[in-house]
Amino acid sequence: MKHKGNKIDTGRWFFSLALALMLTGCSTVGFYAQALRGQREIMNQARPVAEVLADPSTKPLLREKLTTVEDIRAFADSDLGLPADGQYERYTNLGRKYVVWVIYAAPEFSTEAKSWWYPLVGSLKYRGFFTEARAEKEAAKLRAEGLDVYMGGVAAYSTLGYLKDPLLNTFMGRPDADLAELVFHELTHQRIYLSGDTDFNEALATVVGREGALRWMKARGMQKELKQYQREMVLETEFVAEALQTRNELKALYARSDLDEAAMREAKQAALGELKIRLNAMNKRHGGSLKLDRWFEKPVNNARLNTLATYHDLVPGFEAMLRDCAGDIDVFLKRMEDMKDLSPKERRALLREATPAS
Repeated sequence: MKHKGNKIDTGRWFFSLALALMLTGCSTVGFYAQALRGQREIMNQARPVAEVLADPSTKPLLREKLTTVEDIRAFADSDLGLPADGQYERYTNLGRKYVVWVIYAAPEFSTEAKSWWYPLVGSLKYRGFFTEARAEKEAAKLRAEGLDVYMGGVAAYSTLGYLKDPLLNTFMGRPDADLAELVFHELTHQRIYLSGDTDFNEALATVVGREGALRWMKARGMQKELKQYQREMVLETEFVAEALQTRNELKALYARSDLDEAAMREAKQAALGELKIRLNAMNKRHGGSLKLDRWFEKPVNNARLNTLATYHDLVPGFEAMLRDCAGDIDVFLKRMEDMKDLSPKERRALLREATPAS
């Protein structure tokens, strides 16, 4: 199973940081200042891809991946209608595994995600830090407030076209299929980003990223890679379905009025325990290939399940709408762009209406 929760799309958040420093109080100036420093580090260290390719010290694998991304960018422009011009034409080696560490939070007895407000962008369901220590400090503060918290390292994010994003060492070692999906995912956000609607933006990019990767591999005759990627998609879909089933069960549990906190806490842990049992059974059915021990190394709670919902809950609706557009990505994206004047609730209603009955 591929782990997909390692990319975010901060976009206008960075574009508005300077304004935020003037508008916010002392308690948040430190947050925005670290974000500005982190973005500046990425941009200042970026080197043109052509320069990196010409450098005799560049390792063969990186050289190969940089060349592959050039082809992926060309496909994004020619076949998917995504704005690749000027994007990913430079490369930054940050010398670390992740570019940022992101925090998600939710109340102990609610599946409603905590959100943070940012100038120009509005509400987002995460908070990002360029050092793990600062992220952990914030996470500890939220835990002390009684919230469920999930913190994870992130390999990539998009500035939504406000800046020319470079390639990062944090994701260049991925298999070509996953690399293509990531690039198409991020470029989707550069074409369509609806402020304040994290779930819409992420699920849309998930669908286009996947579909783009499938089409790219088919066009390039990558039959072995295509077969493996399709298998991983099946596993991921089944895994996410199990997790979201538990999230729905918890949502129903939290709506009950006949339980005190102790009883609800016990029922919550029982539901999460059942999830682990179901996932272990799924893993056994698929030959033990899911690496569940690694997934369960971090707590599974409301915040963790919310991250999966953000990227996947609306996916069936988007997939149905793409089919309704006869698979034409450009027509599909134009239809999605037409939703910009709708409220998040209205968008969800349309997506739910399009979702096939299970």
